[in-house]
Amino acid sequence: MTNQNGRVWFITGSTSGFGRALVDAARARRERVVATARRPDALAELDGDDVLVLNLDVTRADAIEPALDAAVEHFGRIDVLVNNAGIGLVGALEEMSLDDVRRAMETMFFGPAALMRSVLPRMRAQGSGTIVQVSSQGGRMAGAGVSAYCAAKFALEGLSEAVAGEVAPFGIRVLIVEPGNFRTGLLGRSLRAAAPMEEYAPTVGVTRSYFASADGRQPGDPAKAATAIMTALDADDPPLRLVLGGDAVEGIRGRYEELSAELARWEQLARSTAFQATAG
Repeated sequence: MTNQNGRVWFITGSTSGFGRALVDAARARRERVVATARRPDALAELDGDDVLVLNLDVTRADAIEPALDAAVEHFGRIDVLVNNAGIGLVGALEEMSLDDVRRAMETMFFGPAALMRSVLPRMRAQGSGTIVQVSSQGGRMAGAGVSAYCAAKFALEGLSEAVAGEVAPFGIRVLIVEPGNFRTGLLGRSLRAAAPMEEYAPTVGVTRSYFASADGRQPGDPAKAATAIMTALDADDPPLRLVLGGDAVEGIRGRYEELSAELARWEQLARSTAFQATAG
């Protein structure tokens, strides 16, 4: 996955949070970075031969190939694609417009899918590469008020798991990162809230209140998350999914225990649906 000059990273959503933490971590390791963002001026302080700043809105399909071409022209290759760009969205499905749902899917599913599809021929040609999908604990469990967000993350995880099997023979790996609550802008400047309906106050209202109180107080440190991602990528036997944060570990484990119990409770009914063999 590396060459004599170290890995080349292509990171979306590089202005803050996990994206910026990964930019800094890669550069600290003397690796090279293509840092992309919808507002590249926010990355103006990044300077040096080891970094290339590009304007990229992942929802614009026509911008993806030119950005990847510019990265390869500048550094010669792409070793690690990090699909990190994302948005926060809170609201019941009925409170949101379909445009809200589409925006979530375009940013966190179709954008990453397009980037994966476009980078794969380049990685296949070099015989190596890694795709890092920044998902969420919300990619494995959902709750009231985050239906659109979780829909996008669930879809991203299904796509990524399938693609991992497709590209493994080419020396390409996929890592799905599932953070819990980290101190990023997801619950603050990146959060869009649908207009509330009184009917959903007992359910979605609880989520809204939690987001408002948790912003800036999340337990997870993005810099430590970046270090953990690096550790997983350097492992001899890296995971397909990397859960980050004790809250995510506990939440996902609890959800899978619930699913296992439900499966056992309804197993007999599930098995009753088979065709019965007929005599003769």
